[in-house]
Amino acid sequence: MTNKGLFIESITINQISKVMKKVIMVAFVLLLSTVAMHAQRSAYVDMEKIMSSVPEYETAQRQLDQLAERWRQEIAKEYEQIESMYREYQTREPLMSDEMRKTKQEEIVNKEKAVRELNKQRFGAEGELFTKRQSLVKPLQEKVYDAIKKLAQERKYEFIFSAPDGATLIYAEDDKDLTAEVIRRLTK
Repeated sequence: MTNKGLFIESITINQISKVMKKVIMVAFVLLLSTVAMHAQRSAYVDMEKIMSSVPEYETAQRQLDQLAERWRQEIAKEYEQIESMYREYQTREPLMSDEMRKTKQEEIVNKEKAVRELNKQRFGAEGELFTKRQSLVKPLQEKVYDAIKKLAQERKYEFIFSAPDGATLIYAEDDKDLTAEVIRRLTK
């Protein structure tokens, strides 16, 4: 290939490079303007700070803490009683008949099961503490949610997230929910 051929190839490559740069720049500007036109208004709230500023929430939290502590103490006493039963069993075991030994072991095991069940009943996922928390705190959370929703609508926010992580969506306009559309597409 001659020097003239190399020169023509380099001009062509340079020209193509310039044209590509211009195309990329135009596409980038169009993308930015489209994004700017469709910018969504969003905000965040610190739910912890909001809830702690509601006096009723603080009162409810104190009630729940007191109730939980009372139940913890009750369960701790039950476990102390089981330990006492076991120590007594160990002390008297050499003097017991096989039948009496078996009866005492069953008593201890049954008592342990009962205390575990009581613990589950009080502190389990659907336990009394959870139910009590729902009855005391849920109405306050709904009150806060209603205030957030009203503020979002007044200021025309489309989304409101919780702070500091921003991972929890507190409010969104109904038309932004694509759940039904995704389900419809998946079931096609």
